[in-house]
Amino acid sequence: MERNTKAHLAVMSANIIFAISYSVVKYLTPGVMHPYALNAVRILVSLVFFWGLFALKPGRAGIDRKDIPRFLGCAITGALINQLMFIKGVSLTTPIHSSLLSLCTPIFITFIAAWLIKEMLSWLKILGLIFGVSGSLLLILTKEQQTVVGSNIILGDLMVMINAISYAFYLVMVRPLMAKYSAIHVLRWVFTFGTVLILPFTLGDFIATDWSAFAFGHWVALAFIAIGATCLAYLFNVYGISVIGPSATGTYIYTQPIFAANIAILFAGEHFNWIKFVAALCIFTGVFLSNYKRSVPETVVED
Repeated sequence: MERNTKAHLAVMSANIIFAISYSVVKYLTPGVMHPYALNAVRILVSLVFFWGLFALKPGRAGIDRKDIPRFLGCAITGALINQLMFIKGVSLTTPIHSSLLSLCTPIFITFIAAWLIKEMLSWLKILGLIFGVSGSLLLILTKEQQTVVGSNIILGDLMVMINAISYAFYLVMVRPLMAKYSAIHVLRWVFTFGTVLILPFTLGDFIATDWSAFAFGHWVALAFIAIGATCLAYLFNVYGISVIGPSATGTYIYTQPIFAANIAILFAGEHFNWIKFVAALCIFTGVFLSNYKRSVPETVVED
């Protein structure tokens, strides 16, 4: 199999894993464990995983002192805020809502890059923001019946939006680090700083978790989120970026809501209506316009 084909399959697999995770998170939270307890599991498993990779393939371990503030900023936006808001938000809203709102991340990246690193804005990108925000507001402000699938949809939607904005900040801030260090080295230290930041918020709920209440399916779901949706999906995306580039890798995010919607309808009892269709159309249009002919040069250093 050609290297490019492997990279495309890896990136597609990562996005399928992310899509499945929306429903799997709801299977676990808040029913058998608190969302923040799940955050603690994710960050600890990721920390062990990425430092385990270093043990298997030793190389440069440290980071330059001048880069510590940027790594800390990436940990705050890419681990602390991003992960806490995502898991808690998904536990409150519906898989379709959360997957569509997460799709706004590329739109926010465009405008955060314009603000922080002075990338040019075109009228197409501004129009893309208008479409994306309109679709998001349509989802958030539409009164939908609260169900087991979504117990507090408005609050959950807002938390997922905060997650998307925070992750967009992370992706812009991490670019200089990705140009200087290998992608896995960056992830290793982002998760190291992130662990220190997240545990004070999550350790109490982790300790209070009644592990004896877990059935076999719950353990499988926990392993899927901690290993599949965190470690493996990150690695698949990193591999995709190194082979086919960030732009081609980024286009696969369009597939997430499609997979997530079908999985939620089949297994989580969610329904797709015309409001969600219009909101999805607006968000897809916004992502397309805001990234039209957008190419961000990026260097990936081998580990």
